[in-house]
Amino acid sequence: MSIKFTDLHCKEVICVSDGRRLGFISDACVCLPEGTISAIVVPGPGRFFGLLGCRDDYVIPWGCIRRMGPDIVLVDVKPDDCRVPRAKPGLFGLI
Repeated sequence: MSIKFTDLHCKEVICVSDGRRLGFISDACVCLPEGTISAIVVPGPGRFFGLLGCRDDYVIPWGCIRRMGPDIVLVDVKPDDCRVPRAKPGLFGLI
């Protein structure tokens, strides 16, 4: 099965264990030698209506994806276990 990143980008991620909506896929981790996707990245919830930035990202391993539909991805993972701290931006938001 082949899939384009643009097909993943607009999908909402939902955890099957508790029904929590985690958000929309924003990025993917790719293994360069093989060219396979190893994980998907979902931005964490925003603080104060999104004005103060976002919290930690969810990095969900590809093996935890249970079902992929036309607009929803169901994952079987504990959301608190897959949180990764967001990288701090450098000077003026540039790295």
